[in-house]
Amino acid sequence: MYNKWWHERVFYQIYPRSFNDSNGDGIGDIQGIIEKLPYLKELGIGAIWISPLYASPNFDMGYDISDYKKIHKDYGTMQDIKALIALANELDIKIVMDLVINHTSFEHQWFLESKNPKSPYHTYYFWEKGRTTKKGKKLPPNNWQSMFTGSAWEYEPTNDMWYLHLFTKEQPDLNYNNPRVLAEVKSILRFWLDLGIAGFRCDVINCISKRSLKNGRQRLYKTGKEHYLNTPGCHLILKDLHKEVLEPYEAYTVGETMDITIYDAKEYLDKELTQVFAFDQVAVDHRSLPLFKKKYRPHNMIKALKKWQDTIDWNTLFYENHDVPRSVSRFGSDRFRFESATALGASILFLRGTPYIYQGQEIGMTNVPFKSVEDLKDVSSINVYNLLRKLLFPKKIAWRFVMNFTRDHARTPMQWDASLNAGFTNGTPWLMLNPNYPLINVESQNENPDSILNNYKKMIDVRRNSKTLTKGELEFLKTHKDVLAVKRTLGEKEYLVVVNLSDKKRKHGLDLDGELRYGNYKEYFDNENYLRPFEVQVIKRD
Repeated sequence: MYNKWWHERVFYQIYPRSFNDSNGDGIGDIQGIIEKLPYLKELGIGAIWISPLYASPNFDMGYDISDYKKIHKDYGTMQDIKALIALANELDIKIVMDLVINHTSFEHQWFLESKNPKSPYHTYYFWEKGRTTKKGKKLPPNNWQSMFTGSAWEYEPTNDMWYLHLFTKEQPDLNYNNPRVLAEVKSILRFWLDLGIAGFRCDVINCISKRSLKNGRQRLYKTGKEHYLNTPGCHLILKDLHKEVLEPYEAYTVGETMDITIYDAKEYLDKELTQVFAFDQVAVDHRSLPLFKKKYRPHNMIKALKKWQDTIDWNTLFYENHDVPRSVSRFGSDRFRFESATALGASILFLRGTPYIYQGQEIGMTNVPFKSVEDLKDVSSINVYNLLRKLLFPKKIAWRFVMNFTRDHARTPMQWDASLNAGFTNGTPWLMLNPNYPLINVESQNENPDSILNNYKKMIDVRRNSKTLTKGELEFLKTHKDVLAVKRTLGEKEYLVVVNLSDKKRKHGLDLDGELRYGNYKEYFDNENYLRPFEVQVIKRD
């Protein structure tokens, strides 16, 4: 049953703008990825997900696409992407591209044409007449909110109409009520699959269908979501794409699916998407909005992981991506940085599912001490800061809220070595580096057998060489609430995985007899009843 390539491989997400710059312009590029593929192979990576490389004006750093069949000049050329695919094939590394089909850029030719109500492209997007008050003030068609603050509608004076954008105003939403839009998307999928990629990570895929444009129930955030999240139309679109394109190509898909339940996930996994990203485990340290932090408690993380492990046959396993702050800074410890980084790694690498590592996670990269909003490039963070200031929040408080969630924590350049600009570029980096790069970098950790990086290699190797740890059944064991303890079994073979996710000693009450296949402490003692802070033990029992 679990015999597909994604059942065995570990994924690595590349945010290309910040991964490796080959030409000194301060921006990562495709040739930079090609240079580092041997590094990823040595790490044990079997597949890479690359954030958007397409032509884009970069209002949302590539998630606003102006041409789906062209490469952004900052990243290179189509010849470069073909060279990347060829080398990845040689190294047996699958490539998954980011697919952004909820919206395009407002510079896409479709949108430019759509401004004319008589154009066949007009219905590629949601164009509506607005409302007008008695005093003549123009108002949008409904009360929906953009996820990046403000109204989800933007007025266009050339046609006296409003267009829908669930994200920035530079990202108009596509209208799948027009069958030509779906036909265009199928053409895009085939174009990239014919080039040899293995599949797609599908951006905000569960809001591509709008069931109506009625007013939404007023909320602090996402007013209107009942009309566009997880709608029946979304399932119909995905089933069509699966049947007509994805299944014939045997393509892998993983959906970014916000606000989903277990029930929703099971629907998406029924001949629609291969996998989904659910975000329960990365929401355990904040309230309804990420800017409002709450105390992180490890048992809530374990509860979130258990919920999905117990109910979904094959999960995605991750703590980091380009949209969330660094896991060591959120769920780990400065005092126990090595131990906590490896414990967090173990808690995804040894569960049941497909692990995703985000660039820099394997060396324990941390959040960044940005000084002011001028240091940021993330449009959502800047918009939120400006909104808070408009609402008269003091600068310090507004800044503290933004630092709780800014996506730029994850987007600073990859830290390759201790040289100028961390070996990322010999130019001026597009975004500031984390000043701790002289201490936290790939080169120094490669040379240290006890580093976070080399422990990631060990864990991935242990996982890869055990069918029990990749495909075996999983059972959660009763222990201290801050300890993740699971039994993995396949036939007569058995492994015990225990991970203390706390920064304190915890009594485990488990039988830890067996062969230690991986541990993140140098010394182990028989009959020890306690796990040390962030201690990991992976024990072979047969």
